[in-house]
Amino acid sequence: MAGLGKAMYAVGFWIRETGQALDRLGCRLQGKYFFHEQRDANIIQIGSGTNIQDNSLIHVAKSNLSGKVFPTTIGNNVTVGHSAVLQGCTVEDEAFVGIGATLLDGVVVEKHGMVAAGALVRQNTRIPCGEVWGGNPAKFLRKLTDDEISFIAESAANYSNLSKVHAAENAKPLEKIEFEKVLGKKFAHQDEYDSSIGVAEGAPPELTSPNPAQ
Repeated sequence: MAGLGKAMYAVGFWIRETGQALDRLGCRLQGKYFFHEQRDANIIQIGSGTNIQDNSLIHVAKSNLSGKVFPTTIGNNVTVGHSAVLQGCTVEDEAFVGIGATLLDGVVVEKHGMVAAGALVRQNTRIPCGEVWGGNPAKFLRKLTDDEISFIAESAANYSNLSKVHAAENAKPLEKIEFEKVLGKKFAHQDEYDSSIGVAEGAPPELTSPNPAQ
């Protein structure tokens, strides 16, 4: 039974690895938009380098009061905070949508625009480049500083890098993950241990390889 379990684990791991590799290849082949979903009502497009955080809802509607149905289009290197709701709107490249914000039908957030946390942006509102809007209903608050505009792109890059670390961690075999947990506990009191990559600087070879013979 132990041999069968190991064989099933190996097959499952191979399938997951193959699926992840095919997904990455597909994203590269798609070009500008890494995600494009065709719905009965309309489409959802999400650009490359964009991060959509936990509990966010991206939606299109079949009808609204204006009689128009808008797609939801999110550009490149956009950050959408936790629990945001995006409905039939457009968020251009390097824009920022704060935690819990709601963007309704026809909203356009221009490049380098920022929607503050918890804001409700009403239908057909346009948030110009370099401005912060907040409140319920959302209104112009102030202009973004140059540092804040730079932060938007930096934030997206940080989340993109984090996703790569997460993907690499999930691709590890179970034996390696368990080994790194043991190694992490052993070096928990030392600053030299980097838990993100499972390496302890200066550690002897027998502690940095699951198989000392390798």
